[in-house]
Amino acid sequence: MEEVPGNAYVNRRKLLANSVTAASLAFARHGLAAAAYHSSGLQTVRISVDTRRGLSVIPADFAGLGYEISSVSIPGLLDAQNIKYVQLLRTLGSAGVIRIGGNTSDYSSFAAKGHAVSAPKGTVLNGANLRQLGTFLNATGWKLIWGLNLGSGDEQQGVEESRAVAAAVNDKLLAFEIGNEPDLFGRGAAHRSSDYNYGDYLKEFRRYKAVVRAKLPNAPFAGPDVASATDWVTRFAADEGNDLKLLTHHYYRQCANASATLDKLLHPDPKLAPKLKELRAASAASHVPYRICETNSFCGGGKPGVSDTFGAALWVLDFMFDLASAGCAGVNIETGVNQLGFVSSYSPIGADEHGTYSAKPEYYGMLAFAQASRGQLVAVDCDAAGVNLTAHAVIHNGRRLSLTIINKDVSRDADVSITVTERLDHAEALRLIGPSLQSKDAVTLAESAVTKDGQWKPKRLERLRSKSGQCEIRVPAASAAILRWAP
Repeated sequence: MEEVPGNAYVNRRKLLANSVTAASLAFARHGLAAAAYHSSGLQTVRISVDTRRGLSVIPADFAGLGYEISSVSIPGLLDAQNIKYVQLLRTLGSAGVIRIGGNTSDYSSFAAKGHAVSAPKGTVLNGANLRQLGTFLNATGWKLIWGLNLGSGDEQQGVEESRAVAAAVNDKLLAFEIGNEPDLFGRGAAHRSSDYNYGDYLKEFRRYKAVVRAKLPNAPFAGPDVASATDWVTRFAADEGNDLKLLTHHYYRQCANASATLDKLLHPDPKLAPKLKELRAASAASHVPYRICETNSFCGGGKPGVSDTFGAALWVLDFMFDLASAGCAGVNIETGVNQLGFVSSYSPIGADEHGTYSAKPEYYGMLAFAQASRGQLVAVDCDAAGVNLTAHAVIHNGRRLSLTIINKDVSRDADVSITVTERLDHAEALRLIGPSLQSKDAVTLAESAVTKDGQWKPKRLERLRSKSGQCEIRVPAASAAILRWAP
């Protein structure tokens, strides 16, 4: 495990260990109810898992990363020769989706033999960039959503670019998108006049698609890739649903400003559930899956001291499960250089722009999701007793159960009593912890850090007392635990 500085990490590690040990001893030696040794900062939480009530199946390629198109022009970044970066993706899963687009895509150009340039409003892609991307996708096993430039309105360039992308990535191409956040074209993006609307977009999309299909008959498409206009997705599903791979939408809690706090991030966004309900309805009506293809905590690159902390790791773990529970087909977490030309604070994969890459706190949240999300979600009833705590359960092949418990509370530990409908024994737990919610370093999963070459293996699998589907565990404040049972 990586060496970590300071006493804060050591003290929190001791606090967590002592908390877990105290709970285990109390249950094991005396059979005491949790209330018998509660402090004012300790609450009893009751969770019941009904494995008979299956919900959404989580696709194998649910997890993904999102990049500005300017990233493709950065020498050696998305390239099979970038071995550590390839491994960082493979550690998150053997299947996944990369989405390349962002604001920079509507200012970009393609020149097959041109000089590559990575710039917020002047990116130039060439054939070599795309061939490197193809090797990267082959090395990771991940697929690609590629955003074509609608901002300039140059459809012929789009044809040349789409053909080059398809040739470079072959069967790794999942879909093309046409335009990034077209619902903002008449406003902040200013690619069109202020009266630009959905009808205008649909006409442009159809014309652009027809031109591409004339040269690339089997080109797959996704859209409308909106920033916030969910009604565009509903209308687009009805208008284009018979010829789409995916419905796509973006999400950020808000933009990075004074009100973008960790406390806000760790509590539910009242706008999210209604939005996901609309998207799920549009998906069901059109029989086209939907994907949140660009997202992270706070837009504009995130907020330093919030988006780059352990608190964001807990947020992204819970967020990914919330999306899966709402029938979402996948999510692309933004990382790397943003539309303003600097590496975002919210990046799961840190980069110093000199070839050094590292797993940041959000990466560990995604990694925890990868350990617990293989299979079908099943029903969970959680009485959190006022603690800011959530729980999500997944069953794999009808036999192996995972329960993820996320305690986002700042100060209250939780003694969790779990009941499962199956008579499952042999439980173990992996813990996601950091020195504090504000910590930017020293995050671990199962007491193990991601290595310098991008790999991770659990160091400690904690054995739990579990009998006939009954189990107890203490989940300290500002931490998460993944419980796993095998029959």
